[in-house]
Amino acid sequence: MKLLPLITLMISAMATANVHLPSIFSDNMVLQRNSEVTVWGSADPKEKITLKADFLDKEYKTVAGNDATFRITFKTPKEGGPYKIRIKGYNDIVLSNVMLGEVWLMSGQSNMEMSAAWGIDNGDVEISKATHPEIRLFMVSKAASEGVQRDAYDQYGGWKSSTPETMKSFSAIGYFFAQRLQEELKVPVGVICAAWGGSAAELWTPQEVFKARPEFTENYKKLGSSEYYPSLAGGAYNAMIAPFNDFKIAGAAWYQGETNTGNPDLYAPLLTDMIASWRKARGYEFPFYIIQIAPYGSWQDSGAKIRNAQRYVALNVPNSGLVLTADVSEADNLHPKNKKPVGIRLANLALTDSYHKNLGLVKSPVWKSSEFRDGKVILNLENAEGLYFKNGISKQFEIAAADGKFVVAQAFIKNNQIVLQAKNIRNPVYVRYAWSSVAMPDLFNKAHLPASTYYSSGNTK
Repeated sequence: MKLLPLITLMISAMATANVHLPSIFSDNMVLQRNSEVTVWGSADPKEKITLKADFLDKEYKTVAGNDATFRITFKTPKEGGPYKIRIKGYNDIVLSNVMLGEVWLMSGQSNMEMSAAWGIDNGDVEISKATHPEIRLFMVSKAASEGVQRDAYDQYGGWKSSTPETMKSFSAIGYFFAQRLQEELKVPVGVICAAWGGSAAELWTPQEVFKARPEFTENYKKLGSSEYYPSLAGGAYNAMIAPFNDFKIAGAAWYQGETNTGNPDLYAPLLTDMIASWRKARGYEFPFYIIQIAPYGSWQDSGAKIRNAQRYVALNVPNSGLVLTADVSEADNLHPKNKKPVGIRLANLALTDSYHKNLGLVKSPVWKSSEFRDGKVILNLENAEGLYFKNGISKQFEIAAADGKFVVAQAFIKNNQIVLQAKNIRNPVYVRYAWSSVAMPDLFNKAHLPASTYYSSGNTK
């Protein structure tokens, strides 16, 4: 008889609360509008699961598999909310205040993680104005794992509406991006931030990439260990990205690279393969925007190499783009405080390329090709309308002959091209621009957007 209450309790537990949803599904979440989305979770094998939502015109049913998991996929209508979603098995789960809108993923290291509470410019003012019911925030807790995890947790207990209290601890760039996007699109915007200060790109790259490219593993070893992040390649991806690969997003933004200045040689192919692996895991080629690292004083020319690699990847990977930060940064601060322009530039790029809004010129000048002839170097650019040198002249361009000894070149703007020459270089072979870790750009277009660090050898397109 003493065992009877315990047995009754066990039977009751077995008969209820068997449906479990990953943390990415919570009150206040945003689901991607006008899309095919999936809700998944765990339940008893053979447990019957139903899903209803205010925005759906029918009930969806499935049965949990023998692996104790289930998936329900359905099409979402246009933006709207707040809605309720009900998932019922032996137990009943109701998700409230759900919105349909645009969902974006932000990832990288500390400059992406950096919040208003860290001390950004005008932080107190921005915090006080951060009440936006249609902006929703999800901050992934730091974690690393040898294998892919089934859940990634929000460090604040699930999706939150933007308020002064929730915004101040969230990615500042992610918030300013969402604010600008919501302002222009007039739809709910959800932002997921999975960032880890100090982390190398290798932490965010699936281990399958390293199996196919062993040179990445050898290159990563040269970075050495760190007290700020785990050294396991793929560890952050497994625990902070992969668990919600099935959660539909509109696109992703990436602000990372400072740590990889320790050994930048393979950063371009690594980032290229990382982007491809993220897209492969999700099954579609979502937009991927790269935020270029800012100048900083302790990297010699490694910072320039990373910025040039980011420029190269953004130019050569389909459906990607580049956001520059150098002109709104300080070369003596690893964590520039002026985050709002970065978030706005990122949003303007997405609005133009992903949402096809006509906002005028919102992109930085992009190096298209270099020509070496008659002792001169001619650089062709896109987004070059109204090119000008900030100080009237530029001292950031250098050219070199075959010996690789660079000298500062005279630079002229002609028909939105840059023409370079130097007295002692008769046959230039190499050209570079803003080639140091502390170089501040001095070439801008009419939208006052700076040109990227650049390096080229020989005639290129």
